[in-house]
Amino acid sequence: MAREQFQTLTEPMYYILLALMEECCGVDVMEKVQQLSGKRVKVGPGTLYAMLSKFEENEVIRLTAEEGRRKSYIVTQKGIGMLQEEYERLKMMVEDGAQYLQGRLEQF
Repeated sequence: MAREQFQTLTEPMYYILLALMEECCGVDVMEKVQQLSGKRVKVGPGTLYAMLSKFEENEVIRLTAEEGRRKSYIVTQKGIGMLQEEYERLKMMVEDGAQYLQGRLEQF
C-alpha cells in the first residue's frame, strides 16, 4: 500500500521526511520544514500529525520516544529510499525542463 499511496511526494511530505533524517518531535518538524524550505513550505499541525500517522502506519518513519503527548520520530530505511527516489525524480524533471526550455524562453 505504501508505494501506491506515496508514489510521488508532495512538498510538505518531502520536507517532513527530510526533517526526520534527525530524530525530532512534531513541533520541531514544523520548524525544520520552514527552515529547510527557506520558509516556502509551512506545515500546520493538522497536516503534520495526519502525515506522521500515515508515515508511521506505513513504516516510513518510526516512533523513537514518547513523553506524555510529545512524540519523537525518525525516518526508516524505507523512508530514506522514498526520499532518494523523489530526489532523483525531481532532478530528472529539472534536467528535462532545462533541456527543453533552454533557448526557448527568449522567444517569448
